[in-house]
Amino acid sequence: MPMTFRTARIDDVPLIVAMIADDTIAAARQGAFGDEHRAAFEAIDADPNNELIVAELDGEVVGTMQLTYIPGISRRGALRLQIEAVRIAATVRGGGLGRQMMEWAVERGRARGCALVQLTTDKARKDAHRFYDSLGFVASHEGYKLALS
Repeated sequence: MPMTFRTARIDDVPLIVAMIADDTIAAARQGAFGDEHRAAFEAIDADPNNELIVAELDGEVVGTMQLTYIPGISRRGALRLQIEAVRIAATVRGGGLGRQMMEWAVERGRARGCALVQLTTDKARKDAHRFYDSLGFVASHEGYKLALS
């Protein structure tokens, strides 16, 4: 069943926060919807290089992801698409909707002139690794993070 995609609105953010928190890895760091999420939404919404996207099925939000377009000097000045916070609602997982969502995001990056699509995923997410491998992504780099707060 095909999904439709649109830019998220402020009234979508509580559901987006809940989808992100519906995950054992992310739950501890996500928290309930609050002012910090509202402020983050406003910053994303105001930035032309960021898009918070929702996926709808029969008018119901069932997925989300954040797309960030990163200009860079490396790779001959290539524009990159960074995909973050990919989630599909638990009630509809396993039906191919994640694949539709990722294929849509890749095409969106291509349309914006991106030369590369990149994402990160927690090392513990073995199912996600298999999923991204099946889409043609290659685990070519080792990622590092430093928490500042």
